[in-house]
Amino acid sequence: MTLVRAFRDLHRPGLLAPRLALLATLTLPLPALAQDTELPTFGGVGGGLISVQMEQQIGQQVMQSLRRSADQVEDPLVNEYLENIVYRLIPAAPMQDRQVTTVVIDSPAINAFAVPGNIIGVNGGLFLNAETEQQFASVIAHELAHLSQRHFARRMEQQEASAPLTIAGMIAGIILSAVTKSDVGIATIAGTQAMAVQNMLQYSRSNEQEADRVGLEILAESGMDPRGMPEMFEIMMRQNRLQGNQVPEYLSTHPLTQSRVSDSRSRAEQYPEADYNDALEYHLVRARLQVHYARTPADAVSAFEDYRESSEAAARVDAAKYGLAVAYLADDQAARAEQLLRELLAGQGRRITYQVTLAESLIAQDQAQAAVDLLREALSRNPGNRPISSMLARAELEVGNAPRAADLLRGLAREYPNREDYWLRLAEAEGQARNIVGVHRARAEYDILMGDLEAAERQLRQAQERVAPDAPVRQIITERLSQVSEAIAQSRR
Repeated sequence: MTLVRAFRDLHRPGLLAPRLALLATLTLPLPALAQDTELPTFGGVGGGLISVQMEQQIGQQVMQSLRRSADQVEDPLVNEYLENIVYRLIPAAPMQDRQVTTVVIDSPAINAFAVPGNIIGVNGGLFLNAETEQQFASVIAHELAHLSQRHFARRMEQQEASAPLTIAGMIAGIILSAVTKSDVGIATIAGTQAMAVQNMLQYSRSNEQEADRVGLEILAESGMDPRGMPEMFEIMMRQNRLQGNQVPEYLSTHPLTQSRVSDSRSRAEQYPEADYNDALEYHLVRARLQVHYARTPADAVSAFEDYRESSEAAARVDAAKYGLAVAYLADDQAARAEQLLRELLAGQGRRITYQVTLAESLIAQDQAQAAVDLLREALSRNPGNRPISSMLARAELEVGNAPRAADLLRGLAREYPNREDYWLRLAEAEGQARNIVGVHRARAEYDILMGDLEAAERQLRQAQERVAPDAPVRQIITERLSQVSEAIAQSRR
């Protein structure tokens, strides 16, 4: 089976990813939308069988399926941190296209993945297992290296030469790996294709060694500690030993041997020693996820109370106090959380993470107006900030100011058009503001991201019917409706 035929087979009923949209352009914000709706060409930029254009379309399809099949961590503080660390490292990565999409999968398992189309994903569990920011950054640098060297495309070309594989099966494997259910999922792929998908997901030793080498260079050039990579490998090896026959998900696609650990340590030691200090923000975000994945909020409170008394916490006293505040908040002890957060703000009065979490504690105590006042001031100093804007939108809704909440969420949706949660929240805010046209438009964008083009078409038609023929917004809605209708027609051919 050729890859062209395989790509068309994506639209046959019964496949794992049926009727994935041909148009990556549909996930872009209005009104800037590309007009190219043809099947991807092969070869092209970068050479080889798989073009960069095709990689981008594969990436869009993977993200669409991830939205459907995997819970994501929607916490804007977590997502903002991941995006910031990626963009700290990416100037040192040998990549032509440096626009990267990030995603955090809601799973405590240790995992990270790089997908064609410049998508980097991590499980929340990576934060739990990486004890330092240097260790965490080493995994991101390694994934950036895979993207920069186009290892996935090279593996796919090799696979096509030896054992043809449908793109549908390949995408299934990526998604199932990302959500840590690959063993179950691969079993559902018929015949010898299961092994083909598994082989596609496993990078070769030479791929891994190359990604290690390039990743170490990225770390060093970014001012981060290359020694974080062998340290992280050691953590993974310990996890592997503890889990016995159940290989950690990350190691199922990134094979790790003791010789590879030794080689990475030897390479890392060749870089000059220096003082590397973790950013406090990493440990604050890590604390949020430690609370998130605790068995119960009470367990999180107990763990952070014990941690604050330990000698280990002395170097990170603020992170320990913040973690306890987040645990109190989760355990419905918002007043105690507020007290700790105000103590932290007394030392660092403008740290955004503290302010956003304090606002959350105020909302929990039915003091939403105080949260609004706090966050409006913070936003005036940090225009467009994602965590502040997101929490402020929530607070504005709490005090009954739906139009203001909708304005904030509209800005977030424009800035992050591939975040389906912003579109869904915008639809809710528009509904409370009695802007029915806005509800339909936001729901349409949400449906597009989820791959339900027929539902998006219905939403846009309803929006169109409610707008006067001479209204400027009608032309925007009509253009968007035309693009969606064309995509539906293309998918049926």
